[in-house]
Amino acid sequence: MKYIILIGDGMADLPIEELKGKTPLEAAETPHMDLVARSGTLGLLRTVPRGYPPGSDVANLSILGYDPAKYYTGRAPLEAASMGIRLAPEDTAFRCNLVTLDRREGAPVMDDYSSGHISTEEARELITALDKTLSGEGVRFHPGKSYRHLMVMSGAPRELYLTPPHDITDKEIELYLPAGEGAERLTKLIERSQEVLRDHPVNRARRDSGKKTADSIWLWGEGSAPRMPTFRDRFDIEGAIISAVDLMNGIGVYAGFEVITVPGATGYLDTDYGAKAEYALKALKEKDLVCVHVEAPDEAGHQGSLEEKIRAIENFDSLVVGRVIEGVESLGDFRLMVVTDHFTSVTLKTHTPDPVPYAVLSGKAEEGKPSTLGFNEKSALTAGLLHEDCEAFIVEFIGKPLPVS
Repeated sequence: MKYIILIGDGMADLPIEELKGKTPLEAAETPHMDLVARSGTLGLLRTVPRGYPPGSDVANLSILGYDPAKYYTGRAPLEAASMGIRLAPEDTAFRCNLVTLDRREGAPVMDDYSSGHISTEEARELITALDKTLSGEGVRFHPGKSYRHLMVMSGAPRELYLTPPHDITDKEIELYLPAGEGAERLTKLIERSQEVLRDHPVNRARRDSGKKTADSIWLWGEGSAPRMPTFRDRFDIEGAIISAVDLMNGIGVYAGFEVITVPGATGYLDTDYGAKAEYALKALKEKDLVCVHVEAPDEAGHQGSLEEKIRAIENFDSLVVGRVIEGVESLGDFRLMVVTDHFTSVTLKTHTPDPVPYAVLSGKAEEGKPSTLGFNEKSALTAGLLHEDCEAFIVEFIGKPLPVS
């Protein structure tokens, strides 16, 4: 049996007035996901348990059957695993965004959580400069990809209240600076980073060319290293993961998956969708399970771009879902899941915790099977299935029970 999990990050959305009350999933042309919904099982999955923040970390752990109540320690430790950073027991990892700030009526405002999707090469120079200037006393900075980086701190405060930068676009940052006992240390690092970055040659060049500058770091997603069983331990199957973002690859590392790097996979709107599908089909010849993650719909949602979000959904449908369905049927018995991890509202430019649509196909899709259902939020609600228990959901998908602990 081959297992395929196809995740379109942030595809789900709220009804949009511009679409006459439809969502982007309803408005987009998605014949392949609709086919999976009509030929297989369609329903809703609660990927964000009540009381948890609606982030990709919590949501994607849930999709893979890792109950956040048992395994979630924060986002940054997962990204650290992808980057090959070993965390000591006393270490806390922090997601470290390079962000663009603007001044409106004298107050600094979060203008762009991604510094205009700064290139990895430019960002590496900036993070290296920050590490050279600000490291010490148990603090180190580690370059990642584009705007996504890490800071590791030894002996960091444990009771912190940090806010993701994509949740505060166009808001004054003063209200969302680190809070909690010992948070002053983090705030000081943020303020000092602005001094280092202000006149850095990379920023001067970006400013001269009309691009957004990386004006500050923003720290969030903190946590220590989790302890998670692998898929081999749980189900005796070998897996692989294909994603362009460190978060997903870090989850894959903890799950015991092979992390497959795909040329042209960017984690942005310009990603090579087709290459991801081809690499997935190639990996399935040797692996039992392959998880493919595409970030583009989420990025479009955070930008508030309805047009780009619909385009990303349609590309995911035609170039990933369609190609995988076409190729997997030659590999024998298979079970394929199409799912989105969380809602990313184009209107709100952030995530919401609503249960997400999923569809599972076991075996060949039936062309022309009569149904009014498609792969979207309303159809999934109409189908009447709601999974609240992510562990039970993955057990049902894999068809094997979890080992008794």
